[in-house]
This record gives sequence, C-alpha cells and structure tokens, in this order.
Amino acid sequence: MYLEHYNLVEFPFNITPDPRFLYYAPHHREAFDHLMYGITQRKGFIELTGEVGSGKTTLCRALLSSLGDDVKTAMIVNPSLTETQLLRAMLNDFGLEPKGRDRLSYIECLNEFLIARYHEDINVALLIDEAQDLTPKVMEQVRLLSNLETDQHKLIQIVLCGQPELKKRLNRPDLRQLRQRITVRYYLPPLTTEETGSYIKHRLWVAGPESTIKFSSGAVKSVHRYAQGCPRLINAVCDNALLAGYVEGTQTISTRGVKRAIRQLEG
Repeated sequence: MYLEHYNLVEFPFNITPDPRFLYYAPHHREAFDHLMYGITQRKGFIELTGEVGSGKTTLCRALLSSLGDDVKTAMIVNPSLTETQLLRAMLNDFGLEPKGRDRLSYIECLNEFLIARYHEDINVALLIDEAQDLTPKVMEQVRLLSNLETDQHKLIQIVLCGQPELKKRLNRPDLRQLRQRITVRYYLPPLTTEETGSYIKHRLWVAGPESTIKFSSGAVKSVHRYAQGCPRLINAVCDNALLAGYVEGTQTISTRGVKRAIRQLEG
C-alpha cells in the first residue's frame, strides 16, 4: 500500500527470513563466521542460540546461500519429528531414496551418501532449526549421526540452532555425550540502539535504494526500547510506523509515529 509513497521496490520489514535483508551487526558477523568455520573445518557439531526473533533462521539461510558447491546441505525446519521421521526428512532434503522404509535402511543410505561425497571431497552439512524442541530420543539419534566418520574427519557437520532453552536441554545428564561433542558455540545477543538504527537503514536501502524515507533518532530509540533489540519486533514496529507515515503523508518517521505503531501492535 505504501510502496509508491516511499519509492520502495518491496516491503522492507517483512518478517520472513529473507537472507537478502540480513544486516551483519558485529555479533551477527561473528555468528556467521562461527557457523562457516564449524562447517568448513568439519568440526562435527555447532550450536547457535539466541532469543526468539533474534535472526537465527535468517542467518542460517544466509549461510546456506553462501556455501559453495563443495558443501551439500539439508535443513530441518520442523523439529517435531520422531527419530525415523528425522532421518527420512534428511534423506528427502539430500534428494536420496533409500531401499527400505525402516531406520536401518535410512542409516545405510545416508552412510553410503556421506562416504561417496567424502571421496569426492565434498562436505555435508545438516542444519536443524528450533532444535530446542527436539525430544531427548531424537537428540540421541542426532548424536549417533556423528559416529559416521573417518579416522580424520567427520562425514557430516550438524548445526543445532535454537532458543536459549536448547542450552538448558543439552545440560541434561542424559545428553552429556551430545553436549561434549559440540565444539563450536555462539550466542546471538540482541541489537544495541545504534545497531537498531543501522538495521533499519539497511533494510530500507535493500527495499528501495532511491527512497528518501528516514527514521528520526527519537523514533529509532523508541523502536529499540520497545523491541529490546529483537529484529522480528523491530520489523513489526517499523512496518506499522511506515503505514502511519503513509497516512500522514510524510517521509520522516517520528517518535510519535512509532508510538502510534506500538499502540496498534499492542491492540
């Protein structure tokens, strides 16, 4: 509705995890580098945690789009699976068709695939989003996947991406074997006020390089105060604020406009 008014090509504050809009704040860059290091150096297990809406999924999708042809990837976005369903979902994402429909057939198919890729000097990575929702039995199945290895290298690199509850779950005594195998960890903190302002500018520029829309310094502070540095909430507030600015016919989003957007969000 407001694209033409602001000279935007697309909506800048959609909450979908589009990697084109990823703003590399210092901590997001560090998180990305940790993920890339863990995968390319075949470290086995990598753990990425952060609060709800902190940008973890967007970061993972950016990682997938940045990995070269020498890395085969699969991503599990729905962790509410049984052990067998998890294996089947992995095989589907890798484009594999096992001979049987049981767990043993799935493991054999995956192992053959990993060994073949290893001989081709191709790495394999699995990303599991919302990993805090994995049941202990499924987590144990994930741990067993790390047994697929040579004397020198892990055949599959597994990224566990989830909310802080993931770390709490991994601290369970019965999951200590999995916890001990995680050698690369990163916690993604919220954005600062300054980073919130840069985040807003970045998304506006991606959505419309010719746009002249601006958020006042007071507006940015109000956005940050409400969102507490959470990118998803920043998007929600800013989208509503742009709509309010469109109604008022302005190109500058003020503190008043942000407060109005917050009231709308809160109902």
